[in-house]
Amino acid sequence: MTDCYPTGTPFTSLSLMPEVLAGVRAAGFEHCTPIQAAALPLALSGHDVAGQAQTGTGKTAAFLLAVFQRLLTTPPTRAGGPRALILAPTRELAIQIHRDAELLGATTGLRMGLVYGGIGYDTQRRMLEEGVDVLIGTPGRLIDYLKQRVFDLKGVQVMVLDEADRMFDLGFIRDIRFLLRRMPPPAERLGLLFSATLSYRVIELAYEHMNNPELIRIEPERVAADNVQQLVYYTANEEKLPLLVALMRGGAPKRALVFINTKGGAERVQSWLGANGLTGAVLSGDVPQARRQQLLAEFQEGRFPILVATDVAARGLHIPAVSHVFNFDLPQDAEDYVHRIGRTARAGASGEAISFACEEYAFSLADIEAYIGHKIPVGRITADLLPVLNRPARGPSRAHAPAGDRPRARARGAGRPQGPRSPRDTRPQTRHRETPVPTPASAPAPAPTADARPPQAAEPAAVRRKAPEKPAIG
Repeated sequence: MTDCYPTGTPFTSLSLMPEVLAGVRAAGFEHCTPIQAAALPLALSGHDVAGQAQTGTGKTAAFLLAVFQRLLTTPPTRAGGPRALILAPTRELAIQIHRDAELLGATTGLRMGLVYGGIGYDTQRRMLEEGVDVLIGTPGRLIDYLKQRVFDLKGVQVMVLDEADRMFDLGFIRDIRFLLRRMPPPAERLGLLFSATLSYRVIELAYEHMNNPELIRIEPERVAADNVQQLVYYTANEEKLPLLVALMRGGAPKRALVFINTKGGAERVQSWLGANGLTGAVLSGDVPQARRQQLLAEFQEGRFPILVATDVAARGLHIPAVSHVFNFDLPQDAEDYVHRIGRTARAGASGEAISFACEEYAFSLADIEAYIGHKIPVGRITADLLPVLNRPARGPSRAHAPAGDRPRARARGAGRPQGPRSPRDTRPQTRHRETPVPTPASAPAPAPTADARPPQAAEPAAVRRKAPEKPAIG
Protein backbone atom coordinates (compact mmCIF):
# COMPACT_ATOMS: atom_id res chain seq x y z
CA MET A 1 0.00 0.00 0.00
CA THR A 2 2.91 2.34 0.77
CA ASP A 3 6.61 2.16 0.07
CA CYS A 4 7.67 5.27 1.99
CA TYR A 5 9.71 5.01 5.15
CA PRO A 6 7.71 6.02 8.27
CA THR A 7 8.26 8.96 10.58
CA GLY A 8 8.31 8.97 14.38
CA THR A 9 4.57 9.77 14.58
CA PRO A 10 2.56 6.69 15.69
CA PHE A 11 -1.03 6.29 14.54
CA THR A 12 -2.08 5.83 18.17
CA SER A 13 -1.26 9.52 18.79
CA LEU A 14 -3.89 10.75 16.31
CA SER A 15 -7.06 10.10 18.39
CA LEU A 16 -8.49 7.75 15.79
CA MET A 17 -11.68 5.82 16.51
CA PRO A 18 -11.08 2.24 17.75
CA GLU A 19 -12.67 0.85 14.57
CA VAL A 20 -10.29 2.87 12.43
CA LEU A 21 -7.25 1.89 14.50
CA ALA A 22 -8.20 -1.75 14.09
CA GLY A 23 -7.91 -1.35 10.32
CA VAL A 24 -4.52 0.32 10.70
CA ARG A 25 -3.26 -2.62 12.73
CA ALA A 26 -4.73 -5.10 10.23
CA ALA A 27 -2.72 -3.38 7.49
CA GLY A 28 0.45 -3.67 9.57
CA PHE A 29 0.96 0.08 10.05
CA GLU A 30 2.45 1.55 13.21
CA HIS A 31 3.95 4.94 12.27
CA CYS A 32 2.82 7.58 9.79
CA THR A 33 4.64 8.43 6.58
CA PRO A 34 5.51 12.13 6.07
CA ILE A 35 2.34 12.94 4.11
CA GLN A 36 0.19 11.10 6.67
CA ALA A 37 1.86 12.86 9.61
CA ALA A 38 1.28 16.26 7.96
CA ALA A 39 -2.22 15.77 6.51
CA LEU A 40 -4.05 13.59 9.04
CA PRO A 41 -4.04 15.97 12.04
CA LEU A 42 -5.51 18.73 9.86
CA ALA A 43 -8.10 16.50 8.19
CA LEU A 44 -9.15 14.90 11.48
CA SER A 45 -9.74 18.35 12.96
CA GLY A 46 -12.03 19.28 10.04
CA HIS A 47 -9.69 21.35 7.84
CA ASP A 48 -9.65 20.89 4.07
CA VAL A 49 -6.28 19.67 2.78
CA ALA A 50 -4.53 19.91 -0.59
CA GLY A 51 -1.48 17.67 -0.35
CA GLN A 52 1.45 17.04 -2.66
CA ALA A 53 3.46 13.84 -2.40
CA GLN A 54 4.86 11.27 -4.76
CA THR A 55 3.18 8.00 -5.65
CA GLY A 56 3.78 5.31 -3.06
CA THR A 57 4.09 7.62 -0.05
CA GLY A 58 0.86 6.68 1.74
CA LYS A 59 -1.60 9.24 0.31
CA THR A 60 -4.34 6.61 -0.06
CA ALA A 61 -4.21 5.58 3.59
CA ALA A 62 -4.12 9.26 4.63
CA PHE A 63 -7.41 10.18 3.00
CA LEU A 64 -9.13 6.85 3.73
CA LEU A 65 -8.47 7.15 7.47
CA ALA A 66 -9.75 10.74 7.41
CA VAL A 67 -12.88 9.64 5.54
CA PHE A 68 -13.66 6.83 7.98
CA GLN A 69 -13.09 9.04 11.04
CA ARG A 70 -15.37 11.76 9.66
CA LEU A 71 -18.23 9.39 8.82
CA LEU A 72 -18.02 7.58 12.18
CA THR A 73 -18.05 10.80 14.21
CA THR A 74 -20.64 12.76 12.18
CA PRO A 75 -24.29 11.74 11.68
CA PRO A 76 -25.62 11.55 8.09
CA THR A 77 -27.08 14.80 6.77
CA ARG A 78 -29.78 13.02 4.74
CA ALA A 79 -31.00 9.51 4.02
CA GLY A 80 -29.85 7.81 0.81
CA GLY A 81 -26.92 8.52 -1.42
CA PRO A 82 -23.22 8.18 -0.65
CA ARG A 83 -21.74 10.06 2.32
CA ALA A 84 -18.23 10.17 0.86
CA LEU A 85 -17.11 10.35 -2.77
CA ILE A 86 -13.55 9.43 -3.82
CA LEU A 87 -12.65 10.30 -7.42
CA ALA A 88 -9.78 8.61 -9.27
CA PRO A 89 -8.55 9.28 -12.83
CA THR A 90 -8.13 5.64 -13.92
CA ARG A 91 -9.97 2.39 -13.41
CA GLU A 92 -6.89 0.64 -12.05
CA LEU A 93 -6.35 3.33 -9.42
CA ALA A 94 -10.03 3.20 -8.41
CA ILE A 95 -9.76 -0.57 -7.95
CA GLN A 96 -6.58 -0.12 -5.90
CA ILE A 97 -8.25 2.46 -3.62
CA HIS A 98 -11.28 0.20 -3.13
CA ARG A 99 -9.02 -2.71 -2.20
CA ASP A 100 -7.25 -0.57 0.41
CA ALA A 101 -10.57 0.76 1.70
CA GLU A 102 -11.89 -2.77 2.23
CA LEU A 103 -8.78 -3.57 4.29
CA LEU A 104 -8.57 -0.39 6.37
CA GLY A 105 -12.34 -0.11 6.87
CA ALA A 106 -13.15 -3.76 7.51
CA THR A 107 -14.31 -3.09 11.11
CA THR A 108 -16.02 0.26 10.57
CA GLY A 109 -19.32 -1.13 9.29
CA LEU A 110 -19.28 1.33 6.39
CA ARG A 111 -20.46 0.08 3.00
CA MET A 112 -17.88 0.54 0.22
CA GLY A 113 -18.90 0.94 -3.41
CA LEU A 114 -16.83 0.86 -6.59
CA VAL A 115 -17.93 2.32 -9.93
CA TYR A 116 -15.86 2.40 -13.14
CA GLY A 117 -16.37 1.90 -16.85
CA GLY A 118 -15.83 -1.10 -19.07
CA ILE A 119 -17.47 -3.76 -16.91
CA GLY A 120 -20.43 -4.63 -14.68
CA TYR A 121 -22.88 -1.90 -15.68
CA ASP A 122 -26.04 -3.50 -14.23
CA THR A 123 -24.20 -4.88 -11.19
CA GLN A 124 -22.83 -1.46 -10.30
CA ARG A 125 -26.24 0.10 -10.83
CA ARG A 126 -27.88 -2.33 -8.40
CA MET A 127 -25.16 -1.66 -5.85
CA LEU A 128 -25.87 2.08 -6.03
CA GLU A 129 -29.61 1.52 -5.75
CA GLU A 130 -29.07 -0.53 -2.59
CA GLY A 131 -26.97 2.28 -1.12
CA VAL A 132 -23.34 2.81 -0.12
CA ASP A 133 -21.53 5.02 2.38
CA VAL A 134 -18.18 5.42 0.61
CA LEU A 135 -18.34 5.58 -3.20
CA ILE A 136 -15.10 5.21 -5.15
CA GLY A 137 -15.06 5.64 -8.91
CA THR A 138 -14.00 7.26 -12.15
CA PRO A 139 -15.79 10.38 -13.43
CA GLY A 140 -17.38 9.01 -16.63
CA ARG A 141 -19.37 6.12 -15.17
CA LEU A 142 -20.33 8.16 -12.08
CA ILE A 143 -21.80 10.93 -14.24
CA ASP A 144 -23.68 8.33 -16.29
CA TYR A 145 -25.50 7.00 -13.22
CA LEU A 146 -25.94 10.48 -11.76
CA LYS A 147 -27.73 11.75 -14.87
CA GLN A 148 -30.02 8.72 -14.72
CA ARG A 149 -30.79 9.65 -11.09
CA VAL A 150 -29.63 6.30 -9.80
CA PHE A 151 -28.04 8.25 -6.93
CA ASP A 152 -27.36 11.86 -5.96
CA LEU A 153 -24.58 13.74 -4.23
CA LYS A 154 -26.67 15.93 -1.93
CA GLY A 155 -25.63 14.00 1.18
CA VAL A 156 -21.86 13.98 0.53
CA GLN A 157 -19.94 14.85 3.71
CA VAL A 158 -16.42 14.13 2.41
CA MET A 159 -15.02 14.70 -1.08
CA VAL A 160 -11.65 13.23 -2.09
CA LEU A 161 -9.88 13.97 -5.37
CA ASP A 162 -6.88 11.69 -5.91
CA GLU A 163 -4.17 12.31 -8.54
CA ALA A 164 -5.64 15.70 -9.37
CA ASP A 165 -2.86 16.55 -11.82
CA ARG A 166 -3.65 13.38 -13.76
CA MET A 167 -7.30 14.47 -14.00
CA PHE A 168 -6.14 17.51 -15.98
CA ASP A 169 -3.82 15.43 -18.17
CA LEU A 170 -6.64 13.04 -19.12
CA GLY A 171 -9.14 15.82 -19.82
CA PHE A 172 -11.49 15.05 -16.91
CA ILE A 173 -11.55 18.51 -15.37
CA ARG A 174 -14.99 19.43 -16.76
CA ASP A 175 -16.40 16.17 -15.42
CA ILE A 176 -14.83 16.86 -12.02
CA ARG A 177 -16.39 20.31 -11.85
CA PHE A 178 -19.74 18.83 -12.92
CA LEU A 179 -19.64 16.46 -9.94
CA LEU A 180 -18.34 19.01 -7.43
CA ARG A 181 -21.14 21.47 -8.25
CA ARG A 182 -23.75 18.84 -7.37
CA MET A 183 -22.41 18.34 -3.85
CA PRO A 184 -23.16 20.47 -0.80
CA PRO A 185 -21.18 23.74 -0.61
CA PRO A 186 -17.51 23.43 0.42
CA ALA A 187 -18.21 24.81 3.89
CA GLU A 188 -20.63 21.95 4.56
CA ARG A 189 -18.27 19.09 3.68
CA LEU A 190 -14.66 18.04 4.16
CA GLY A 191 -12.52 18.37 1.03
CA LEU A 192 -9.30 16.43 0.47
CA LEU A 193 -7.17 16.76 -2.65
CA PHE A 194 -3.94 14.87 -3.33
CA SER A 195 -1.62 15.19 -6.27
CA ALA A 196 1.93 14.39 -7.30
CA THR A 197 2.34 18.08 -8.16
CA LEU A 198 0.47 21.13 -6.88
CA SER A 199 0.59 23.08 -10.12
CA TYR A 200 -1.18 26.41 -10.60
CA ARG A 201 -4.22 24.78 -12.19
CA VAL A 202 -4.52 22.23 -9.36
CA ILE A 203 -4.30 24.95 -6.69
CA GLU A 204 -6.88 27.01 -8.59
CA LEU A 205 -9.24 24.01 -8.56
CA ALA A 206 -8.65 23.53 -4.83
CA TYR A 207 -9.48 27.13 -3.93
CA GLU A 208 -12.50 27.13 -6.24
CA HIS A 209 -14.19 24.02 -4.83
CA MET A 210 -12.73 23.63 -1.32
CA ASN A 211 -13.05 25.54 1.94
CA ASN A 212 -9.77 27.47 2.28
CA PRO A 213 -7.61 24.32 2.08
CA GLU A 214 -4.30 23.94 3.85
CA LEU A 215 -1.52 23.35 1.32
CA ILE A 216 0.96 20.60 2.21
CA ARG A 217 4.04 19.84 0.14
CA ILE A 218 6.19 16.84 0.89
CA GLU A 219 9.25 17.35 -1.27
CA PRO A 220 11.45 14.28 -1.74
CA GLU A 221 15.18 14.61 -1.25
CA ARG A 222 15.53 13.35 -4.80
CA VAL A 223 12.78 13.23 -7.41
CA ALA A 224 13.92 9.78 -8.54
CA ALA A 225 14.77 7.14 -5.94
CA ASP A 226 18.46 6.55 -5.24
CA ASN A 227 18.03 2.79 -5.40
CA VAL A 228 16.94 2.90 -9.06
CA GLN A 229 19.93 2.40 -11.37
CA GLN A 230 19.19 4.54 -14.43
CA LEU A 231 20.75 4.12 -17.86
CA VAL A 232 20.03 5.55 -21.30
CA TYR A 233 21.02 4.28 -24.74
CA TYR A 234 21.11 6.57 -27.78
CA THR A 235 19.60 4.38 -30.48
CA ALA A 236 18.44 4.52 -34.06
CA ASN A 237 14.80 3.51 -34.51
CA GLU A 238 15.72 0.17 -36.08
CA GLU A 239 18.08 -0.67 -33.18
CA LYS A 240 15.47 -0.48 -30.44
CA LEU A 241 13.94 -3.95 -30.78
CA PRO A 242 17.24 -5.86 -31.08
CA LEU A 243 18.62 -3.89 -28.12
CA LEU A 244 15.55 -4.62 -26.00
CA VAL A 245 15.72 -8.34 -26.75
CA ALA A 246 19.46 -8.48 -26.02
CA LEU A 247 19.13 -6.64 -22.70
CA MET A 248 16.30 -8.91 -21.58
CA ARG A 249 18.20 -12.03 -22.55
CA GLY A 250 21.32 -10.83 -20.77
CA GLY A 251 19.67 -9.41 -17.65
CA ALA A 252 17.00 -12.11 -17.28
CA PRO A 253 14.58 -9.79 -15.46
CA LYS A 254 12.36 -11.48 -12.91
CA ARG A 255 9.54 -9.05 -13.65
CA ALA A 256 9.85 -6.28 -16.24
CA LEU A 257 7.65 -3.40 -17.39
CA VAL A 258 8.17 -2.07 -20.91
CA PHE A 259 6.59 1.34 -21.50
CA ILE A 260 5.49 2.41 -24.99
CA ASN A 261 3.84 5.71 -25.89
CA THR A 262 1.18 4.27 -28.23
CA LYS A 263 -1.22 1.33 -28.11
CA GLY A 264 -0.25 0.08 -31.56
CA GLY A 265 3.42 0.27 -30.68
CA ALA A 266 2.85 -1.83 -27.56
CA GLU A 267 1.22 -4.60 -29.61
CA ARG A 268 4.06 -4.57 -32.16
CA VAL A 269 6.76 -4.76 -29.50
CA GLN A 270 5.00 -7.61 -27.72
CA SER A 271 4.72 -9.59 -30.96
CA TRP A 272 8.45 -9.19 -31.64
CA LEU A 273 9.34 -10.22 -28.09
CA GLY A 274 7.14 -13.31 -28.38
CA ALA A 275 8.72 -14.30 -31.69
CA ASN A 276 12.13 -14.23 -29.99
CA GLY A 277 11.31 -16.36 -26.97
CA LEU A 278 10.28 -13.65 -24.47
CA THR A 279 6.81 -14.20 -23.01
CA GLY A 280 4.73 -11.16 -22.20
CA ALA A 281 1.36 -9.43 -22.49
CA VAL A 282 0.04 -6.00 -23.52
CA LEU A 283 -1.77 -3.59 -21.20
CA SER A 284 -3.31 -0.55 -22.89
CA GLY A 285 -6.53 1.40 -23.05
CA ASP A 286 -7.85 -0.85 -25.83
CA VAL A 287 -7.78 -3.97 -23.63
CA PRO A 288 -11.24 -4.71 -22.13
CA GLN A 289 -11.42 -3.93 -18.42
CA ALA A 290 -12.00 -7.51 -17.28
CA ARG A 291 -8.97 -8.63 -19.29
CA ARG A 292 -6.88 -5.76 -17.88
CA GLN A 293 -7.62 -6.85 -14.32
CA GLN A 294 -6.81 -10.45 -15.20
CA LEU A 295 -3.51 -9.46 -16.83
CA LEU A 296 -2.46 -7.39 -13.82
CA ALA A 297 -3.30 -10.23 -11.45
CA GLU A 298 -1.37 -12.77 -13.54
CA PHE A 299 1.61 -10.43 -13.84
CA GLN A 300 1.67 -9.87 -10.09
CA GLU A 301 1.45 -13.63 -9.53
CA GLY A 302 4.45 -14.17 -11.82
CA ARG A 303 2.69 -16.16 -14.54
CA PHE A 304 4.59 -14.20 -17.19
CA PRO A 305 7.67 -11.99 -16.70
CA ILE A 306 7.06 -9.09 -19.11
CA LEU A 307 4.24 -6.55 -19.31
CA VAL A 308 4.31 -4.16 -22.27
CA ALA A 309 2.19 -1.17 -21.33
CA THR A 310 1.22 2.39 -22.11
CA ASP A 311 1.09 4.96 -19.31
CA VAL A 312 -2.08 3.32 -17.98
CA ALA A 313 0.30 1.30 -15.77
CA ALA A 314 2.53 4.22 -14.76
CA ARG A 315 0.55 5.51 -11.79
CA GLY A 316 -1.35 4.23 -8.81
CA LEU A 317 -0.61 0.54 -9.28
CA HIS A 318 1.29 -1.41 -6.67
CA ILE A 319 3.04 -4.24 -8.51
CA PRO A 320 5.60 -5.86 -6.21
CA ALA A 321 9.06 -7.11 -7.21
CA VAL A 322 9.38 -5.31 -10.56
CA SER A 323 13.12 -5.62 -11.20
CA HIS A 324 13.38 -3.73 -14.51
CA VAL A 325 11.58 -0.84 -16.20
CA PHE A 326 12.32 -0.25 -19.89
CA ASN A 327 11.33 3.04 -21.50
CA PHE A 328 11.19 1.73 -25.06
CA ASP A 329 9.81 5.18 -25.90
CA LEU A 330 10.86 8.10 -23.72
CA PRO A 331 7.79 9.85 -22.31
CA GLN A 332 7.06 13.34 -23.55
CA ASP A 333 6.34 14.55 -20.00
CA ALA A 334 9.24 14.52 -17.52
CA GLU A 335 6.92 13.70 -14.60
CA ASP A 336 5.74 10.57 -16.40
CA TYR A 337 9.35 9.38 -16.49
CA VAL A 338 9.51 9.52 -12.69
CA HIS A 339 6.19 7.70 -12.35
CA ARG A 340 7.33 5.00 -14.78
CA ILE A 341 10.65 4.25 -13.10
CA GLY A 342 8.89 4.39 -9.73
CA ARG A 343 7.28 1.04 -10.58
CA THR A 344 10.60 -0.59 -9.66
CA ALA A 345 12.75 -0.33 -6.50
CA ARG A 346 9.71 -0.26 -4.25
CA ALA A 347 9.69 -0.96 -0.51
CA GLY A 348 13.43 -0.37 -0.23
CA ALA A 349 14.40 -2.84 -2.97
CA SER A 350 16.72 -1.99 -5.86
CA GLY A 351 15.83 -1.91 -9.54
CA GLU A 352 16.97 -0.87 -13.00
CA ALA A 353 15.43 1.71 -15.31
CA ILE A 354 16.72 1.56 -18.89
CA SER A 355 15.62 4.10 -21.49
CA PHE A 356 16.04 4.36 -25.25
CA ALA A 357 16.64 7.87 -26.62
CA CYS A 358 15.69 7.23 -30.23
CA GLU A 359 15.40 9.50 -33.24
CA GLU A 360 11.78 10.31 -32.44
CA TYR A 361 11.75 10.85 -28.67
CA ALA A 362 15.33 11.86 -27.81
CA PHE A 363 14.21 15.50 -27.54
CA SER A 364 12.46 14.61 -24.23
CA LEU A 365 15.71 13.60 -22.53
CA ALA A 366 16.87 17.15 -21.73
CA ASP A 367 13.60 17.97 -19.95
CA ILE A 368 13.73 14.68 -18.03
CA GLU A 369 17.29 15.27 -16.82
CA ALA A 370 16.43 18.84 -15.82
CA TYR A 371 13.42 17.58 -13.85
CA ILE A 372 15.25 14.83 -11.96
CA GLY A 373 18.25 17.11 -11.36
CA HIS A 374 21.05 15.01 -12.80
CA LYS A 375 22.39 13.46 -15.99
CA ILE A 376 21.44 9.85 -16.73
CA PRO A 377 24.47 7.63 -17.42
CA VAL A 378 24.83 6.61 -21.07
CA GLY A 379 25.20 2.96 -22.11
CA ARG A 380 27.38 1.86 -25.01
CA ILE A 381 25.79 -0.17 -27.81
CA THR A 382 28.05 -2.97 -29.02
CA ALA A 383 27.59 -5.52 -31.78
CA ASP A 384 26.49 -8.25 -29.37
CA LEU A 385 23.59 -6.01 -28.23
CA LEU A 386 22.11 -5.98 -31.75
CA PRO A 387 21.23 -9.60 -32.54
CA VAL A 388 19.36 -10.74 -35.65
CA LEU A 389 15.73 -11.26 -34.66
CA ASN A 390 13.06 -13.73 -35.74
CA ARG A 391 10.13 -12.10 -37.47
CA PRO A 392 6.64 -12.37 -35.90
CA ALA A 393 4.24 -14.63 -37.76
CA ARG A 394 1.88 -11.73 -38.52
CA GLY A 395 4.59 -9.62 -40.11
CA PRO A 396 6.45 -6.71 -38.55
CA SER A 397 5.48 -3.09 -38.44
CA ARG A 398 7.75 -0.86 -40.50
CA ALA A 399 8.05 1.62 -37.65
CA HIS A 400 9.62 -0.83 -35.20
CA ALA A 401 11.08 -3.53 -37.44
CA PRO A 402 14.85 -3.89 -37.76
CA ALA A 403 16.19 -2.53 -41.04
CA GLY A 404 16.99 -5.95 -42.52
CA ASP A 405 13.42 -7.17 -41.96
CA ARG A 406 11.55 -4.28 -43.52
CA PRO A 407 9.58 -4.95 -46.71
CA ARG A 408 11.17 -3.62 -49.87
CA ALA A 409 9.63 -0.72 -51.74
CA ARG A 410 7.45 -1.55 -54.72
CA ALA A 411 8.93 -1.23 -58.20
CA ARG A 412 6.60 1.61 -59.15
CA GLY A 413 8.02 3.73 -56.37
CA ALA A 414 11.63 3.30 -57.44
CA GLY A 415 11.68 6.81 -58.88
CA ARG A 416 11.26 8.44 -55.42
CA PRO A 417 12.30 7.53 -51.85
CA GLN A 418 9.94 5.22 -49.99
CA GLY A 419 10.88 5.62 -46.30
CA PRO A 420 8.64 4.10 -43.63
CA ARG A 421 5.81 6.24 -42.40
CA SER A 422 6.38 7.78 -39.00
CA PRO A 423 4.13 6.50 -36.18
CA ARG A 424 2.92 10.08 -35.87
CA ASP A 425 2.05 10.34 -39.56
CA THR A 426 -1.75 10.35 -39.55
CA ARG A 427 -2.16 11.46 -43.15
CA PRO A 428 -4.72 9.40 -45.07
CA GLN A 429 -3.53 7.36 -48.00
CA THR A 430 -4.24 9.32 -51.21
CA ARG A 431 -6.04 7.44 -53.91
CA HIS A 432 -4.80 8.10 -57.43
CA ARG A 433 -7.53 8.88 -59.97
CA GLU A 434 -7.46 6.90 -63.13
CA THR A 435 -7.22 8.94 -66.35
CA PRO A 436 -10.43 8.43 -68.40
CA VAL A 437 -10.04 6.85 -71.82
CA PRO A 438 -10.96 9.40 -74.52
CA THR A 439 -14.15 8.60 -76.43
CA PRO A 440 -13.79 8.31 -80.26
CA ALA A 441 -15.40 11.08 -82.29
CA SER A 442 -17.76 8.62 -84.02
CA ALA A 443 -19.10 7.21 -80.76
CA PRO A 444 -22.18 8.90 -79.26
CA ALA A 445 -21.41 11.08 -76.27
CA PRO A 446 -22.62 9.62 -72.97
CA ALA A 447 -25.67 11.19 -71.42
CA PRO A 448 -24.84 13.76 -68.73
CA THR A 449 -25.49 12.75 -65.12
CA ALA A 450 -26.31 14.74 -62.00
CA ASP A 451 -22.72 14.45 -60.82
CA ALA A 452 -21.16 15.44 -64.18
CA ARG A 453 -18.67 18.27 -63.95
CA PRO A 454 -17.47 20.59 -66.74
CA PRO A 455 -14.04 19.73 -68.09
CA GLN A 456 -11.16 21.56 -66.45
CA ALA A 457 -7.77 22.43 -67.71
CA ALA A 458 -4.94 20.22 -66.54
CA GLU A 459 -3.25 21.53 -63.43
CA PRO A 460 0.39 21.26 -62.46
CA ALA A 461 1.23 18.30 -60.21
CA ALA A 462 2.00 20.58 -57.27
CA VAL A 463 -1.50 22.09 -57.45
CA ARG A 464 -3.32 18.87 -58.33
CA ARG A 465 -2.11 17.00 -55.20
CA LYS A 466 -4.79 17.00 -52.54
CA ALA A 467 -3.79 18.50 -49.19
CA PRO A 468 -3.94 15.97 -46.32
CA GLU A 469 -6.88 16.28 -43.99
CA LYS A 470 -6.26 17.10 -40.37
CA PRO A 471 -6.85 14.13 -38.03
CA ALA A 472 -9.97 14.28 -35.94
CA ILE A 473 -9.44 15.19 -32.28
CA GLY A 474 -11.43 13.52 -29.51
